[in-house]
Amino acid sequence: MRTFLGVPVLLRGVAYGNLYLTEKAGGSAFTEEDQEIVQLLGGQAAVAIENARLYESATRWGEQLQSLTDVGNALSTEIELPKLLDLVVGRLRELIDARVVFIAMPQPDGAVVIETVAGDDPSDYVGIRLDPTTSKTARVLERRRSERVDSVLEDPEIDQSTARKLGARTGVWVPLVVRDRAIGVLVAQDKEESDDARFTDEDLRIAEAFAERAALAIDLSERVARDALRRVVAGQELERQRLARELHDETGQALTSILLGLKALEEAGNGQDVRKSVRDLRELVVGTLQDVRRLAVELRPKALDDFGLVPALERLAETFAEQTSIRVHVEAALGDSRLSGETETALYRIVQEALTNVIKHAQAGTVSVVLTRKGDRVVAVIEDDGRGFDPTDTRDERLGLLGMRERIALVNGQLSVESRPGEGTTIAVEVPGR
Repeated sequence: MRTFLGVPVLLRGVAYGNLYLTEKAGGSAFTEEDQEIVQLLGGQAAVAIENARLYESATRWGEQLQSLTDVGNALSTEIELPKLLDLVVGRLRELIDARVVFIAMPQPDGAVVIETVAGDDPSDYVGIRLDPTTSKTARVLERRRSERVDSVLEDPEIDQSTARKLGARTGVWVPLVVRDRAIGVLVAQDKEESDDARFTDEDLRIAEAFAERAALAIDLSERVARDALRRVVAGQELERQRLARELHDETGQALTSILLGLKALEEAGNGQDVRKSVRDLRELVVGTLQDVRRLAVELRPKALDDFGLVPALERLAETFAEQTSIRVHVEAALGDSRLSGETETALYRIVQEALTNVIKHAQAGTVSVVLTRKGDRVVAVIEDDGRGFDPTDTRDERLGLLGMRERIALVNGQLSVESRPGEGTTIAVEVPGR
């Protein structure tokens, strides 16, 4: 090389590169005039490069804005949560060029399960249970803070066995948080349209925007489901009240009238056989009347409406003990103020269902029901000395636990179950104390 001229491709103090020229024609040296011309060309090249980058950025922002708008519109029109979440993970995967994007949500048993997936083979992911003590997803859910990992192998918090199974090299984890409550995690793994599989800060920012909308969708769906269930339960309780009232008033009065009529017939009869038949019929009606009253109490105990939760539970325990010979102890320290009608009904039904489980499954001799106040919360603990069970091997539906959880969720409460084979069962319920 005999001659050389180099100038920076520069615009407003930002260098986009360098422009080099060598071997001027004729073998002469480059002049200052040549340098000025090349600098002018370098400036124009910088303008062209910046315009191209601005156009690319504007196009990318336009795609992001359109995707966010589509998700927002879906939130206002789509009522099926799976479709909404499919839209979120699908659009995010396109925007950040991820190999796979999924949403994992916590379960009542503490595990975190992958629910919704966008990827080439979603069936490889759906339903995978992530360990609540070793998985990165569970840690992010607990900390409620987004994280970007440039090397999965070098992160000590990542469960390497699961990472190898999923083929993950890099990733971003974004918690789904609504009203200070973590309800899931949005995860993207491995950037595809690049030699470098790492995600950028911009990718993380986009994922956070989509996570915010996914959290809103899940929260809205849960509230709609709770409202629908609340209306169903309220309707059931109203119908139970009506049936209990009719059984107690109309049917009970009718059977009482029959008893009075039979008594008169018994006194008027002359034959011994007539008297015996009347006595038998009388016993039948008495038994029927007792069954009707028991059914009325089971449908809707009058004591619950008139006197409150504790007297209703004491009456339930007394009746249960009489029918089953299983001892039931009720201990309450709730003070004089009553809970809301919805909360009292929920707690009564939980205890009622727990006692039903004792008859069906527990083979217990004693049951204790303890109600206490804990700050602004009320705690109910139902404990039996029965044979217990393994919660990991027993489906919630078998013991009615799913229905219990749903009913308690309606009053913003929580339910937990502890049991081991041969060691009895403890159901703990915590609800607002107002």
